[in-house]
Amino acid sequence: MIYLDNAATSMPKPPEVYAAVQEAMLSCASLGRSGHAAARKAAETAFLCRQEAGELFGTDPEQVVFTMNATHGLNLAIKTLVKPGDRVVVSGFEHNAVMRPLHHLGAQIETAGSRLFDPDDTLDAFDHAITRDTKAVICTHVSNVFGYVLPVEQVAALCRRRGVPLIVDAAQSAGILPLSLKQLQAAFIAMPGHKGLYGPQGTGMLLCGQTPDTLFEGGTGSLSASLDMPDFLPDRVEAGTHNVPGIAGLLAGIRYLKRRGLTAVRQGENALLRKLHRELRDLPIRQYYAGGTLQTGVLSLTAEGWDCEELAARLSDAGIAVRAGLHCAPMAHKCAGTLETGTIRVSLSDFTTPQEIDRFAETLGGILGN
Repeated sequence: MIYLDNAATSMPKPPEVYAAVQEAMLSCASLGRSGHAAARKAAETAFLCRQEAGELFGTDPEQVVFTMNATHGLNLAIKTLVKPGDRVVVSGFEHNAVMRPLHHLGAQIETAGSRLFDPDDTLDAFDHAITRDTKAVICTHVSNVFGYVLPVEQVAALCRRRGVPLIVDAAQSAGILPLSLKQLQAAFIAMPGHKGLYGPQGTGMLLCGQTPDTLFEGGTGSLSASLDMPDFLPDRVEAGTHNVPGIAGLLAGIRYLKRRGLTAVRQGENALLRKLHRELRDLPIRQYYAGGTLQTGVLSLTAEGWDCEELAARLSDAGIAVRAGLHCAPMAHKCAGTLETGTIRVSLSDFTTPQEIDRFAETLGGILGN
């Protein structure tokens, strides 16, 4: 199979990730619950993961909270800052992991910026939308549909000047673009472990610039005599048994990235994206392409006369995995004018090869009759 659905979950992972998961399952117990060797190894693995993540993302280890995924982290962040009726400003490219919690809370949502690959429009819209009654700003770093890199650093500067807390959805940027909690001074940055960080599914992290409220309560292995959750991080929001094998795999994925270097990963994806764009130029399709610093390794396309789901199924039959539809981000499709049709999304990784790009272009051309 040629796998081009890395924006959903990266595959394959570095070999050391698989090995770390297996080793943890064989040797680690629950962290923070006992003092024996297997529990100590679990605790050490979790601390090392927090430490390595903190170094990569500009924060202290205790500010790294383990989550099940980015959606879990975003819910923690949003439900800490936003109350029913609060006014919240979001970009026009947010995922349902942001929009559904806001809708559930009954927040007043204002959208800032709706022009694809236009960071000046995005920034100008945030500048006008962030007012004294804004309780929170939420901005995705990269659109999961189009790979559009939003000007999150400048949005963060606006928030700092106006004293408004910022939540960053780094689901598509963590492991690909530089990101620092200390530099952004964001309230929270949420990210999955299973995409650009090359960790297992069911892992994620919330970087905490402030202490979040609890989403659920339970055992932490600390302050057990109290019925209240601990008031310190990370224990306050890590109730229950940790996914230690997942954390071990995530640690291995982060170490792979630090050895490889984010610049090398970004440059490799950019080169493959340019190649993909060139190979598809003569086909009867529309590409949503900007390239350069405006786009990561994600390319959406539509083919006139083709239902995107049907076209994706034909590609799957030919051994090529892509994603079709609305990608859980109807706002982004509305901005791009693809809400009624959806798109085919091709998403690359550090393990995608030029030969796979050639094969995809040839197969797509054959299906379309070229």
